[in-house]
Amino acid sequence: MTRPVLMDNARRTSANPAVSVLIPFLRDDPTELLGLLDEEAGTLGGAVEIVLLDDGTDDPALTARLTSVVLAMALPVRLISLTRNEGRSKGRNRLAASARGGSLLFLDSDMRPDQRRFLWTWADLVAREDPAVAFGGFSLLQAPTDTRFSVHRAMATRSECVPCVERARTPEKYVYTSNLLVRRDVFRAEAFDPAFTGWGWEDVEWAMRVSRRFAVVHVDNPATHMGLDTVEALAGKYEQSAGNFARVVARHPDIIGTYPSFKAARLLKRIPALSRVRPWMKRAAVAGWMPTGARAFSLRLYRAALYAEAV
Repeated sequence: MTRPVLMDNARRTSANPAVSVLIPFLRDDPTELLGLLDEEAGTLGGAVEIVLLDDGTDDPALTARLTSVVLAMALPVRLISLTRNEGRSKGRNRLAASARGGSLLFLDSDMRPDQRRFLWTWADLVAREDPAVAFGGFSLLQAPTDTRFSVHRAMATRSECVPCVERARTPEKYVYTSNLLVRRDVFRAEAFDPAFTGWGWEDVEWAMRVSRRFAVVHVDNPATHMGLDTVEALAGKYEQSAGNFARVVARHPDIIGTYPSFKAARLLKRIPALSRVRPWMKRAAVAGWMPTGARAFSLRLYRAALYAEAV
């Protein structure tokens, strides 16, 4: 069991928050995000706290810098530092255990609010409606425009940066732990499954479970996902996620069976010697001379070919 090191700033002692913002990170510096959130402190009336989890970076210099930032913040903050990585699901469960708000806002360290009343909007929603689960949405408004990220940008624009009205049609599908509000009693009833390891699908599987028992709503309070990846990095994440996809298929066949990723995997499974064809899909996605749309299509095919083993 990894023993955490806890550090609270002075504001946390007397705070009585309604919303706890939970931010895990690994080898990232969340200082810029913290600065943007702290700008709202004067409008929140003590309704929001922040809980940070360094999930095994083990970088004393980064910890020292963050400690200075946290101590100077106007918002109440706790910093939890681990020397060994626990993983995405366990880390988020640990964050929730340290939170004191009645609602938990999961926010990744590479997100940036798209408007300066981001926390206020969440706190106001909790005060007015107290939803079981609410997702605020993604954007790429502030994301880097480097050519090396063009494929990820194209794919995210199509499948993740979806308007609120469209997300609400299939509410469990468009749930990511990057800008997600969860009421505490809901999280007690349905925590993240620590059996999910590596990258991908733990938040979608969680949403599938939760949507069977609680209402999942979508609101228009987006944040930019700054952490765009190269094709090579995305392909590596998809390779990690195949086992997690298989878990979702086994647990929620009725829901996952309606997803395009599942249908594409079923079609590709019929191809003889798919394992020999699959590397060519990846090579096409990596080929910088191809149009961005064609590369994105090739990468989606590669992902479906990986997932074909699970269907």
